[in-house]
Amino acid sequence: MNIWNNRTWHPMLLEESEKPFHNQNYIFEIKFDGYRAILFATQKGISIKSRKGRDLTHLFPELQMIKKWIKYDTILDGEIVLFDKGRPSFSKLQTRAKQKEPNKIKYLSKKEPVVFVCFDILYQNKELINNPLWQRKEVLNQIPDSEYFIKVKYIKKEGIQIFQEIKKLQLEGMVAKKIDSLYKINTRSKEWIKIKNIKKEYFWICGYIDNQLSSSITLILGEKKQGKYYFSGKVLLGKKRELAKLIQNLSKQNKNNLENITEDYITIPIIYQCEVSYTERTKNNFLRHAKFESYRKE
Repeated sequence: MNIWNNRTWHPMLLEESEKPFHNQNYIFEIKFDGYRAILFATQKGISIKSRKGRDLTHLFPELQMIKKWIKYDTILDGEIVLFDKGRPSFSKLQTRAKQKEPNKIKYLSKKEPVVFVCFDILYQNKELINNPLWQRKEVLNQIPDSEYFIKVKYIKKEGIQIFQEIKKLQLEGMVAKKIDSLYKINTRSKEWIKIKNIKKEYFWICGYIDNQLSSSITLILGEKKQGKYYFSGKVLLGKKRELAKLIQNLSKQNKNNLENITEDYITIPIIYQCEVSYTERTKNNFLRHAKFESYRKE
């Protein structure tokens, strides 16, 4: 792998858009919820680096099986995904990634194996990053799918159509890529665009955490079920917001008003709701990638 070490292989990054679109100059792919990774492959073995260069190789030994289908020294870009009942499970993937004990890693690699979901090829005996995307896709298609390796399917032009299907399936989102785009290492390019499947709901504001160093507060969110409030997650409220002043001026209460929260927070009367956008809920029903949108008083 010495020839590969002449370059630092950090992945190409994406811009973000809120709305899907049609464009005949783009292809559209499903965005899988996993760990972005660069996979270095030879017939002798596999090495895996995270987006920021962390070595993930030892965490996912099952991916060594990919070398059986590799004929040349190859570098691939993709997502490490753990499927649970046919759907990506980010929470289970996180559990896998936290393991340190070798026997536990080996056990989970068989019980809950991951898949490398591949969408680009950067090297195959020579650099391909200056080839247009459609040519790289043709090279990538020569590698067969297997139990631990699948290639992302894509469609041309019809971005709105595929996004509607993604919303029905409640997947994370979609990626739009210009068909002739070059691969720009460690660069955020407007030629690759992610469109997330964002959900919005109102939650009760049950308290807050005072972030004194940043002059901001974090709202503690809850949902009301059968007369009780259950912790749903947290959302950061930026500096100098009107709501922050209203919240901080409320009387403080000593009694915990949530059923399933362990951390300390400042408890307040529950009279405000806030609208929050988020990508999905965890297995504990907590919000992921929560973002404050608006508020109202009930």
